[in-house]
Amino acid sequence: MLDQVRTDIDSLMAEIGRNARAAARPLAIATAEAKNRALDAMAAEILAGRDAILAANAIDLANARESGVAASFIDRLTLTAERIEGIAGALRDIAGLKDPVGDVIAEWDRPNGLHIERVRTPLGVIGVIYESRPNVTADAGALCLKAGNAVILRGGSDSVNSSQAIHSCLVAGLKAAGLPEHAIQYVPVTDRAAVGAMLSGLGGTIDVIVPRGGKSLVARVQSEARVPVFAHLEGLCHIYVDKSADLDMAKTIVVNAKMRRTGICGAAETLLIDRAAADTHLAPLLEGLRAAGCEVRATDEIRARIENLVAATETDWSTEYLDAIISVTLVDGISGAIEHINRWSSAHTEAVIAEDPAVVERFFTEIDSAILLHNASTQFADGGEFGMGGEIGIATGKMHARGPVGVEQLTSFKYRVRGTGQVRP
Repeated sequence: MLDQVRTDIDSLMAEIGRNARAAARPLAIATAEAKNRALDAMAAEILAGRDAILAANAIDLANARESGVAASFIDRLTLTAERIEGIAGALRDIAGLKDPVGDVIAEWDRPNGLHIERVRTPLGVIGVIYESRPNVTADAGALCLKAGNAVILRGGSDSVNSSQAIHSCLVAGLKAAGLPEHAIQYVPVTDRAAVGAMLSGLGGTIDVIVPRGGKSLVARVQSEARVPVFAHLEGLCHIYVDKSADLDMAKTIVVNAKMRRTGICGAAETLLIDRAAADTHLAPLLEGLRAAGCEVRATDEIRARIENLVAATETDWSTEYLDAIISVTLVDGISGAIEHINRWSSAHTEAVIAEDPAVVERFFTEIDSAILLHNASTQFADGGEFGMGGEIGIATGKMHARGPVGVEQLTSFKYRVRGTGQVRP
């Protein structure tokens, strides 16, 4: 029986791969107008299908609550009328972005008269594997479409009903614009074997994999993938508060970075405070966090100063809580902060709060995470906040795409060389 199930999944996934490759060809040459019509139609379908999407989401939420998952997980899974409006708005925003396909990145002339252009082209077929957030279904589908790519979406089992309801709206939008309905496909089974099939490349039909989820998912993808991966590891994001920091600003930023939405990858997980500012900054910062409902896990040095804090262990420095918990330690100035971050960070996002320009310069120069911020919340680690539109995720690797993965990062390039009869001597 298990062999039969595996055979059925392999056959299903092979068909999905073939359909995606077939859809990628006309999609690569689709006009910007056709893609934008599809995106606008998708937004309209999302709004028209709001009740059906909410009903599907209610099933997923009931199942999640029954399984006893954390409140932060429920928040990521939950759809509301307002969030559905946000999904539709994101689709329209992506339609409003400049079409990257055919964009001339660079051009130059050679002494022999050849004119060379580097031009953006679609990647082809993208596989996106993600967990719990049903809005990713729309975001990923739309971004891949805008960049001229076909996409195979494999969402988490926890959000399968919500994601399928959203996906049906995307397909309706494709049909309305006359684009291939297989340009955006959703894997309809929750068996983990489907993920394995995608990681194998589906017989050469998938060009790149984008994982968006927890550490175990990304680790599996990186270990098993036989196609290139845009790696998005966990968001072990740090905030360093220097002795030169404005205290009121620091308190506002720290509370926002941790507590605005605790379940996103840009949420701060570790707070580093300059030991030279312990007398002035430590207590107000921790009071602000606790008043907002955050559990503080601190070193013995800090607990000797402030009562009723949870003792931090070494594990805390490598933990992405995705919850109202933060680990805190004192460091010896910017040098101590750099040492701690370079040891424990997942190279996602870090922030420095300081008025001393020399501190900021060292922070920006000596830390090699994908996103670095000065006097701003780590929750800005988001393609939309960068003016890049929505994003599939934050890439923490160093090849091809790094930071927010939006429409430009979902393209490759080719060279166009124009001559007037030149031959090589």
